[in-house]
Amino acid sequence: MSFIGSLIIVLLSTTLAGHLTARAGIPAVLGQLLIGIIIGPGVLNFIHPTELIEQFAEIGVILLMFMAGIESDMQQLRKYFKPALSVALSGVLLPVIVMGAASLWFGYHFQEALFIGVVFSSTSVSISVVVLREFKALNGKEGATVLGAAVADDILGVLLLSLMIAFVGSSSGTGGYGNSNNILLQLAFQGLFFAGVFLLVRWVAPGIMYLSTKLLIPTSRTISAMIICLSMAYLAELVGLSGAIGAFFAGIAIGQTSTKKIVDTNIEPISNALFVPVFFVSIGLSVSFDNFLTSLPFIMIMTILAILTKWIGGEFGSLLAGFDKNSGRVVGTGMIARGEMALITVQIGFNAHLLDKNLYIDIIFVIVIATLLAPLLLRWSLKKLRKIN
Repeated sequence: MSFIGSLIIVLLSTTLAGHLTARAGIPAVLGQLLIGIIIGPGVLNFIHPTELIEQFAEIGVILLMFMAGIESDMQQLRKYFKPALSVALSGVLLPVIVMGAASLWFGYHFQEALFIGVVFSSTSVSISVVVLREFKALNGKEGATVLGAAVADDILGVLLLSLMIAFVGSSSGTGGYGNSNNILLQLAFQGLFFAGVFLLVRWVAPGIMYLSTKLLIPTSRTISAMIICLSMAYLAELVGLSGAIGAFFAGIAIGQTSTKKIVDTNIEPISNALFVPVFFVSIGLSVSFDNFLTSLPFIMIMTILAILTKWIGGEFGSLLAGFDKNSGRVVGTGMIARGEMALITVQIGFNAHLLDKNLYIDIIFVIVIATLLAPLLLRWSLKKLRKIN
């Protein structure tokens, strides 16, 4: 089948799947992922991975991370800094330690185990926001803490992923300037990259976006933002990091400028209508049920741990910040959902050869199941909090 024909099937099927899952109260992103499994080699065998699909998927990852950066609310994080940081730290450390240790117990190497912990340290706050808004709890202390913690959580997760990609690239001699003989040189270039991120946020992005308002082109601000996004993605790849990481920090930079709203408004429809669905479907195209029964014990145990580590970590962090047990439970269950952030992270790790194909598929199953259960647990904890209040 031609790429255009494949694209028609992808867009039509993801639109229908997104509609049906949204009506069922399930995040639309999971519908897109599931439809990829159904139309791919795993079930119906209609669509197969191709180079063009992979290119579209890569752009989808970059745009997703760019939008995540734009939508990271720095003001919210500053306002609820203490509880948010406490929740984020405990909610990141516990999955890294516990799920990493469980992976070692299953016989995986230290590098694979550490990366699995990093994957499950992330949170998809967009899924929790839907439930919090339903209960009119988004602007309460619990909702604000979940939002603030998710911002810190994403930044911590991206930094951990950056370090892992950097060390793997250095030790394997792939990517950027690094090989086994000049790790320090590559880390120096990556240090310069992060110094450049500070300059970008503070001066470069505001300057470029100001100049873009003077150009006599209707879409000048959006084009300028895309140039910054793609440039940062390209520079990140040059120093041995993932392009998605560069795009994330580019989004944070744009998010601090006065053009944030217009850029987000213009880029989001393009990415969500075309590139992002292809990204999630491309993940589903990689899924196979060949070893599902063999992997079932791993999937079940890791799903339970994925839920408990975020729940306990978030609740413990909020209790340390002075919340009561019921509010802490809301925060903890609000941090469970992994969704797109975990899927992006595992895709980046797979492309960087941090895990093999079978383990990659098993982790996707765990992410999907844990994320499906997350809204149900958050609704339960909010109902208990409402009864008490």
